[in-house]
Amino acid sequence: MSPEPLEMFEAPRWSHVVGVFDLETTGIDVASDRIVTAHVGLLDGDGGVVHARDWLADPGVAIPEGASAIHGISTEHARAAGRAAPEVVAEVVEALRALFAAGIPVVAYNAPYDFSLLRYEALRHGVEPIERPSPVIDPLVVDKAYDRWRRGKRTLSVVAAHYAVRLDDAHQASADAVAAGRVAQALAERFAPWLPPTAEELHTRQIAWARAQASSLTEYFISIGRIDPDETLDGGWPIRHG
Repeated sequence: MSPEPLEMFEAPRWSHVVGVFDLETTGIDVASDRIVTAHVGLLDGDGGVVHARDWLADPGVAIPEGASAIHGISTEHARAAGRAAPEVVAEVVEALRALFAAGIPVVAYNAPYDFSLLRYEALRHGVEPIERPSPVIDPLVVDKAYDRWRRGKRTLSVVAAHYAVRLDDAHQASADAVAAGRVAQALAERFAPWLPPTAEELHTRQIAWARAQASSLTEYFISIGRIDPDETLDGGWPIRHG
């Protein structure tokens, strides 16, 4: 008897409705950098946007030119048009809590960056942080787990193109969040026979996958001299340990 064709396998039910989340910030240090823009939204099973909310914050610090060059928000614009950072952080946290409370998985590309930075921002501004966000779907981790040996970069723009997901206005929080959600849904279809049936089980598996991926990358970076032999990359997921 011949094996069933892959198209006979239905994508897991979690992919039928997904939340999406992305931040654009003042830099890449999750402990010290600040939120500039944020997006939390909801996609239906076809990747259509059914709900979306965007925020522009005045981060309270100058936005470095390098960061402005990436996401297009200057210090002057953020101060003139952005809302107070504590209000923005509180509302982003509330929006994410609502999705998790409804049992809706939240897609975030390279989730430990966004969720860790949001946690530090919450602590900074006296907002109760989301300490254990769940369930989270991280297309970066899932893609590496199921297509480990594919050559090339794993940036969102490259991975989106690989899965035929359109990404306009890269490094805009809304565009990146929606594209990441659609990549997660494309992964759900592509690897349907092997993916766990629930978002909760996939969340648990990603914890182990992320740890193993960080360990492998640590070994590679040591081998090429990018980091010292006694250094290790943080494999905490979906929030970094440090």
